[in-house]
Amino acid sequence: MMRKLVIFLFCTLFSLPLFAQNPQVKLETDLGVIRIELYAKQAPVTVENFLAYTDSGFYDGIIFHRVVPGFVVQAGGFTFDFQRKETREAIANESANGLQNLRGTLSMARTNDPDSATSQFFINLVDNTRLDASEDKPGYAVFGKVIEGMDIVEKIEREPRGLYRRHPEAPNTPIRILSAKRITTSDNTVAEHSKGE
Repeated sequence: MMRKLVIFLFCTLFSLPLFAQNPQVKLETDLGVIRIELYAKQAPVTVENFLAYTDSGFYDGIIFHRVVPGFVVQAGGFTFDFQRKETREAIANESANGLQNLRGTLSMARTNDPDSATSQFFINLVDNTRLDASEDKPGYAVFGKVIEGMDIVEKIEREPRGLYRRHPEAPNTPIRILSAKRITTSDNTVAEHSKGE
């Protein structure tokens, strides 16, 4: 009992949280709400980058432009009319952080260059461990997980595709992220973060 009291007083005196909580983001989509938890400790650069895009309003109005049933749904780069949005600088690849590309996790999309990720991300629909880093190759950096709304992700997966010749994996009816907001986990309310901060 005394030991717990000492720890509590130490944390209080030095303003350290007893239990650090991971940031969470609410994605309000055309089909419903997806709530995600971000792994700030394991992927600090990636989470900071994702939150910078979120806080600036970058993700508001973008679409899920790539849906591959049994694999991933991807978003973060295009408007409803397939205009590519201008992004921030690319970030370092954090795929060697011990997190795996399991069902429901979020990872950064990139080109063949491991350090080319900017704003695009995908949600794993199944366990895609072949996307993980290994000793001889970099992987795709996991930085979060869907903690609510995986049924919405599955609805996106089932959307008909193939209407757009240049984007055959895009849903025929655009599925937008209407808004992306940080939420406070203590009371489940949306945190106020002004665009441009």
